[in-house]
Amino acid sequence: MSLIEKIDKTKLPAHIGIIMDGNGRWAKKRGLPRSLGHSEGAKRVVEIVEASYKLGIKSLSLYAFSTENWKRPKEEVSKLMDLLVFYIRNQLSIIKKNNIKINLLGDINPLPEKVKKEIDIALSSTRDNDRMILNIGLNYGGRSEIVRATKLIYKDIEAGILNIENLNEGTFKEYLYTKGQEELDLLIRPSGELRVSNFMLYQLAYSEFWFSNVLWPDFTEEVLYEAIVDYQNRNRRFGGLNV
Repeated sequence: MSLIEKIDKTKLPAHIGIIMDGNGRWAKKRGLPRSLGHSEGAKRVVEIVEASYKLGIKSLSLYAFSTENWKRPKEEVSKLMDLLVFYIRNQLSIIKKNNIKINLLGDINPLPEKVKKEIDIALSSTRDNDRMILNIGLNYGGRSEIVRATKLIYKDIEAGILNIENLNEGTFKEYLYTKGQEELDLLIRPSGELRVSNFMLYQLAYSEFWFSNVLWPDFTEEVLYEAIVDYQNRNRRFGGLNV
């Protein structure tokens, strides 16, 4: 039986998050420039989005560029931005056809104008799509998201829009980038690293973690299926007891 045949379609994780890591190491192992590792990693994005869509995953969150990634060499950051523009332009028609909504995680203001322009087009042209939500983390940090949400809440309380007595976990979630989406059920981290790297810190409270030594450019749909099968074999008690 193949891995995809082992997946129970009635018990799919509603929301999957992936920290796409290992592009540079993949390239280094092959004596290639890091930029080629990023290019190969971008191909995996297309494959994994398509596989998630076919399975029926409701939300897929991909960590593309963190607030800490600005520390990388300027040339590498520039090539990453060019790659982002290229793939948005080339994949947007397919995304729209497949009824996928693109949602942004992060603050795009510091990004180059050409990148912001493509993102704005992608957001506006897919805003009404409802088959799957594709969250893209760009200049994103989990701590920054929580601080941002806190500021927005403060402004709404000050303006009389929100009563502080009505502030709870449910209302707090409405101020996050993932407003209105399903809980993050499964967090996947390839490349052998065992940390969450400031990704979706609020959302992953009860997520199942799945780590793999596979570098992101080698992360095929079969690896995704392996993660989902493992997820489905776990006993999620959410702090309770087995019944």
